[in-house]
Amino acid sequence: MTTLALAACSEQPSGPSPVGTEAPVIVPGSPGAPGRTATPGERLGQTPAATVASDVRFAEAMIPHHRQALEMTSLVNDRTTTASIRSFARQITAAQTPEIKAMTGWLAELGRSAPAAHTHAQATAYGMATQEELNALRAAKETVFDRMFLQLMTRHHEGAVKMAGEELATGRDRRMRLLAKDVYSGQSIEIARMRKVLETLPA
Repeated sequence: MTTLALAACSEQPSGPSPVGTEAPVIVPGSPGAPGRTATPGERLGQTPAATVASDVRFAEAMIPHHRQALEMTSLVNDRTTTASIRSFARQITAAQTPEIKAMTGWLAELGRSAPAAHTHAQATAYGMATQEELNALRAAKETVFDRMFLQLMTRHHEGAVKMAGEELATGRDRRMRLLAKDVYSGQSIEIARMRKVLETLPA
């Protein structure tokens, strides 16, 4: 009889224990904010936020924006031998090609196709190069090309940082917000580097 009682007491329920049955569970707060104690029975873990219009606008605007950046980087190897410019082109291509793929796939999950181009208003607001500027870039060589490329790409990056900031302010989808954080931080760093190189080029 004693043996059966001990065996029964030693058995533990399988699976995770609900919050509140053992030691308090501390839920971390946002950066700089204090944590809190979870309430009994609370479901812990992140619940995916619902996609909102800002998330869709971000992806649909950033895809053609990235495509134009790749169009500009594709011109580099045939028009300059400057190592820093070629390095920028490689970095931009390596970062933005998979981002286009990620945003296109995300839109497809929503049943939406990736847009082919920006509207004129979007292009003006977010640093896109005009057709005349792209034609001039194609016609340029060496130092003239280097200077023009850095000027256009810096402005282009500034537009992308603005778009990313808007997504971080109003977007809700976790994947789009993570991508926006990458764009914001990565392109801000590249802007600073391109400005430094531009200062070293002959007038």
